[in-house]
Amino acid sequence: MQQKPFFLAGLPAGLLANLLICLLAVSPAFGQVLPDGPGKQTVTTACVACHALTRVTGAGHSRADWDSVVHMMVNAGAQVPPDQVPVVIDYLAKNFPPKTLPSAAILSGNVHVTIKEWDVPTAGSRPHDPMVAPDGSAWYTGQMANVLGRFDPKTQQFQEYPLKTPGSGPHGLIADHDGNVWFTANFKAYIGKLNPKTGAVTEYPMPDPAVRDPHTLILAPNGYIYFTAQNANRIGRLNPKTGEVKLVSSPTPRSKPYGMAVDSLGVPYFVAFGSNKVGRIDPDSLAIREFVLPHADSRPRRIAITHDDIVWYSDYSRGYLGRLDPKTGQVTEWASPGGPKSQPYGITALGDAVWYSESNTSPNTVVRFDTKTHKFQTWTIPSGGGVVRNIDRTPDGNLWLACSGVNKIALVEITPATAASR
Repeated sequence: MQQKPFFLAGLPAGLLANLLICLLAVSPAFGQVLPDGPGKQTVTTACVACHALTRVTGAGHSRADWDSVVHMMVNAGAQVPPDQVPVVIDYLAKNFPPKTLPSAAILSGNVHVTIKEWDVPTAGSRPHDPMVAPDGSAWYTGQMANVLGRFDPKTQQFQEYPLKTPGSGPHGLIADHDGNVWFTANFKAYIGKLNPKTGAVTEYPMPDPAVRDPHTLILAPNGYIYFTAQNANRIGRLNPKTGEVKLVSSPTPRSKPYGMAVDSLGVPYFVAFGSNKVGRIDPDSLAIREFVLPHADSRPRRIAITHDDIVWYSDYSRGYLGRLDPKTGQVTEWASPGGPKSQPYGITALGDAVWYSESNTSPNTVVRFDTKTHKFQTWTIPSGGGVVRNIDRTPDGNLWLACSGVNKIALVEITPATAASR
């Protein structure tokens, strides 16, 4: 097996596939298959093998998406001279154009939405998760730039906070009641705490070296932080006062615990992206009860819980929105407007509505589902979205998105007269 280069060490295989940052095999014979043109030689020398060449020739991105991917490569350590960056982007955009995605399905309704977007400061940051802090600022994890970002909607100013461990790959993001910002270091096996006043970062490493990829985290009413570790197949709990971390295995092997949410009683739930299951965690014992979804090919990726403690999930593999009643185990599903390949992803709840994004339509959409009338309404994301992996809500009933592939964050303003209350 070929060894990964230093700038890819520690990155999960799934992330490597998603970024498509390895563009050809080391073997010169493979390089000859690439089309001629300016930028080919730089691509040949700067990139290395981690996929079959067909993975590259069968892929495609817009120029804006290739721009983000190339800058992510550079952030990760790829040796692309600055004057060659636009040449390489042009080469890739010309020879590997975007594939046709399902068209966005636009459904009208009585809710009015305005979507505003801002470019984050560092190109190729790949903003992953958004978070609304108690002071009203919007935060995001700059996963490939190794920063946490803060945006002040009042001043329209960004501030980036570099992490002290290179290549941490910040992923999930929450705030505590004291103003600290907590994040998962998805590439470096720790949970971090940032003090925004000083910029100081405290790291809480995983007690088991096999748990290399802390993923999503939530703050429960009992003061503990619960988190998932996708590829390690673990659930964890961190005591912020003592730094103690406890880990338990998900009952189903290779179930890939992913998104998390907590109900009104302080009970954490998670979805198992590698299986057709939803898990409920006992906050004290960490015992896990699994709920099996009716379709074996369901792959729930993110989760939201409404005020009535009903669990909602985005079924990424089948293009469905799902509803689970934990009291009865009953599951109800609705086909997402964009169809079976729409890949519903980031999701949250506002009052009697569930909001989520379809990540594989052109352009990506923001979807609202009324839990009382069971009606959908949809809007397109102006920039295209570039995959919205998570959504956070504001106290006044709006939404923040992280638009990963286009290096933006977005505010979804919902008209107060029609917006669902929190």
